[in-house]
Amino acid sequence: QVQLVESGGGLVQPGGSLRLSCAASGSIFRISSMGWYRQAPGREREFVARIYTDGNINSADSVKGRFTISRDNAKNTVYLQQNRLKPEDTAVYYCTVTVDYKVYWGQGTQVTVSS
Repeated sequence: QVQLVESGGGLVQPGGSLRLSCAASGSIFRISSMGWYRQAPGREREFVARIYTDGNINSADSVKGRFTISRDNAKNTVYLQQNRLKPEDTAVYYCTVTVDYKVYWGQGTQVTVSS
């Protein structure tokens, strides 16, 4: 089994920054990618960013230039640095990890952008 523990969400004013973290543990010997999705109230869950073991990155157009995904392979931890946050970034952010082609999800962390 794989366990994911997220942290770093909270309330921030528009234009502010947050850094989300997600630590993976358990049967994680062959992680191929780690990433983030988000779900706003009344909306479907959407892709935010993903980083592969070889360092390749995919990210949604809506966050390019503002959010940066990174990964510490030694700690099996993925980060999402969020800068220039907007009210429309308000959502529950979910960490994912892909191990042996199976995707595992974290419990989610709330990010609220409001003045």
